[in-house]
Amino acid sequence: MATWLQSKWRYLFMFLGVQLVVMALLSREGYHKRVSYFIRIFRKLEITATGTSGAGSPHARNHTGSDVYANLSLLAKAHGRGENMPYCPKTSPLIGGPIHVSFPSGLTLAQVARKNPLVVLGGRYRPPDCEARHRTAIIIPHRNREHHLKFLLYYLHPFLQRQQLNYGIYIIHQAGNYTFNRAKLMNVGFREAMREEDWDCLFFHDVDLIPEDDRNTYMCDANPKHAAIAMDKFGYKLPYKMYFGGVSALSPLHYLKMNGFPNNYWGWGGEDDDIGVRVSLGGMFISRPSVKVGRYKMIKHKLDKGNDVNPRRFNMLAKTRQTWKLDGMNTVEYEVLSRDHFPLYTNITVHIGTEAGLHAMAPSPKIPAKAPAKPPVEAPTKPPAKLQQEQQQNQPTNH
Repeated sequence: MATWLQSKWRYLFMFLGVQLVVMALLSREGYHKRVSYFIRIFRKLEITATGTSGAGSPHARNHTGSDVYANLSLLAKAHGRGENMPYCPKTSPLIGGPIHVSFPSGLTLAQVARKNPLVVLGGRYRPPDCEARHRTAIIIPHRNREHHLKFLLYYLHPFLQRQQLNYGIYIIHQAGNYTFNRAKLMNVGFREAMREEDWDCLFFHDVDLIPEDDRNTYMCDANPKHAAIAMDKFGYKLPYKMYFGGVSALSPLHYLKMNGFPNNYWGWGGEDDDIGVRVSLGGMFISRPSVKVGRYKMIKHKLDKGNDVNPRRFNMLAKTRQTWKLDGMNTVEYEVLSRDHFPLYTNITVHIGTEAGLHAMAPSPKIPAKAPAKPPVEAPTKPPAKLQQEQQQNQPTNH
């Protein structure tokens, strides 16, 4: 009898112990939830009180990141570049990590230019106090995306300055109304940018993607780099292993090894995967930053007019191994219609033809004989006089 009672009490105590553990765990989880709730409330109150957030402040700060211009205040006070300047540090002291990104209404290119006084005509920049270790060209395929462009320029200029790069930004604008060809425009961008300067790295950048961490350095690696590994539209995850879209980087040698990009992908889709296959066929690998660093926020938009889904993309991808040496940098044809140096970028408007060829007539192309009357920005064809004066005042004397 005594043994039976002892066993009964033992089981009872064990049952009560399990209950106490479960209650403690539930209480701990509820405690954390309550603490997180109150922290969020206090953060909102702090932001409201300090006025660092709001529709009128594109560089607002919150717990997800810092102001992209925060570390650049001292650079604006630096004097002109001198001779025999020291090289910049291998790791820039201006890099700050996560960046807060928002898209307020009312932002203008004139405001972006005023925020970047050290950027000179054509969208060129060199560090004012040291010699950059890297020369990077940013190539942006473009047509009718002025609204997205101003946000990208707002964030990209300070992002690159924090990395102490010698850089230039090139907008490659497709003239006419025929189907958009992103990869062919990137081929044009490579050739035209290399005509201006001996860049050691070229970043091919979609106009609607904003980098969210400046530790994602815009410098080339030993292999082709896919920088946009974690986009918000994919839940900040890589959608599949061979994905090479959004933002990617090649050195001139990488570009030559893979014969550049395909010229025959008209419309949306397929060219990114073709380029990823070319990397492998060129005997190279895809390099990527970590998921925590290679984060990008996409500016939401509908599918562009004139950029419908390419119905032939899968059949074309299946033939990449047979076509990559026959279609690429060695076969690209285009005509430069205009080259304009604006305060924040160099705009190159080009005629790239149609699927039938460079000079074949499209059903209704409306391709102008000269540069479009309206450039792909909200500014007039020539930069406003006020912006020209600002650029002249802030242009380094030795650039």
